[in-house]
Amino acid sequence: MLELYHHGSSVCAAKVRWAMVLKELDFETHYIDILKGEQFTPEYAKINPKSVVPSLVHDGNIINESTVIMEYLDLAFPGKNLTPDNPLEYVKTRYWTKALDELLHPACGTLTFASSHRHIVKKNMSEEALAEFLASTPDHSVTVGWADYKKQIVKYGFEAPGVADKVRLYDKYLKQMNEDLQQHKWLAGEAFGLADVSLTPYVNRVAMLGMSAWWEDSLPYLADWWVRIQAEPTFKSAILDWCPQDLTDDLLTFGSQSWPEVKKIISA
Repeated sequence: MLELYHHGSSVCAAKVRWAMVLKELDFETHYIDILKGEQFTPEYAKINPKSVVPSLVHDGNIINESTVIMEYLDLAFPGKNLTPDNPLEYVKTRYWTKALDELLHPACGTLTFASSHRHIVKKNMSEEALAEFLASTPDHSVTVGWADYKKQIVKYGFEAPGVADKVRLYDKYLKQMNEDLQQHKWLAGEAFGLADVSLTPYVNRVAMLGMSAWWEDSLPYLADWWVRIQAEPTFKSAILDWCPQDLTDDLLTFGSQSWPEVKKIISA
């Protein structure tokens, strides 16, 4: 039995969901509302000590870390193989998943909170509830020191220390995607695979924030890849449909309002 603990706007959960759908796996879902602090309950902390999503439970065995989960699924179950057999394409895939885990994901957390989530939690929580929400974050969560950093982002937004650097880092990797896609159809080669599944939620996050102008006029190969990704038959059901409409609306509203600030940073 497969059980997935996830949330609709989590980029890490989205890539795991899509991998599971692509491999045609049956799984039970447990929705953890990370914007209400449900990831901080003692029960969930026993499953995931970092208090993040996703977590996979397979026949009672807990597997954490989204990239590790995807690799496990590819090894443990037959069907569509998402990991390339070609050694060079495998290395390119590993490059992308390593860069994503170490650099792009923390940058995504920063961009998301500075653009939208800081406004969402302030809108939906009392001052006391917000203080409790922020105090509950483990120090080692999205990255080491995330608890204190998240407090600064929620308070100061784009003026928080290091936020502009994270936005520029996001821009660097979008440009790197564009360069790689100029060389071949998909991120690791001529076949759709794990690298594309892994990076899709990070491009989708920018789109959901109303910031597609980031690539529309300046990164044509990325723009073409994004059109093809959205045309994949299971993209919408695995990724978009799990995000509640009110959260989708908030991401677009607050993200669109933040785009001028993001544009200023990446244009400097």
